Amino acid sequence: MNLNKFKNIYIIISAIFIVWMLFLDANSWFSTHTELNRQIDLLKKQKANLQLEIKKDRENIKKFSNIDELEKFARERYFMKKENEEIYIIEYADSLNLKDNE
Repeated sequence: MNLNKFKNIYIIISAIFIVWMLFLDANSWFSTHTELNRQIDLLKKQKANLQLEIKKDRENIKKFSNIDELEKFARERYFMKKENEEIYIIEYADSLNLKDNE
């Protein structure tokens, strides 16, 4: 029995196994890391967007801490009013959805 043949077979099988695991397998090292790097990039972009939103929200909180600004926002955005007060909403023709009855 020649031991050199077995050593070479083990080396060849090991090399094939390593190539298979690194490149060819569905869960290969390269494909897994590529997918994880894509996810990291996506999460970094989301983090930047959320930090921008947090900054905007903090500015709004500071702005709305003043009762006059909060009241102005409520009147303009939600058409709220004080007691014994009337509000007239004026809509211009270009802001209405008019259908032509031709």
